[in-house]
Amino acid sequence: MISISNTDHQKVGTIHDRRSKLKVKAFDLIRSSIKQREGEVRFFVTAGSETLTFETEGYKRHRQLLILQMISRYCMYLGLMEAQIHSTYPGM
Repeated sequence: MISISNTDHQKVGTIHDRRSKLKVKAFDLIRSSIKQREGEVRFFVTAGSETLTFETEGYKRHRQLLILQMISRYCMYLGLMEAQIHSTYPGM
């Protein structure tokens, strides 16, 4: 399930996995000053000139494949078909 607030930037939202109770939050790292929380996993997506950040919430040894599937569904929902997922910030 994907939830996106009407008041926030279009790309800011949360992906929920009902089975594992895992949440993955999407946000724009440039517009946000969110620091990575200890024990959580972070991925970055580039699509054209856009860069989005995804961070888990409630990460407890979930399989990386599940997280990547959740991120790819979110990108498809937004129409970012050329999206590439990175484990480190792509500017590094």
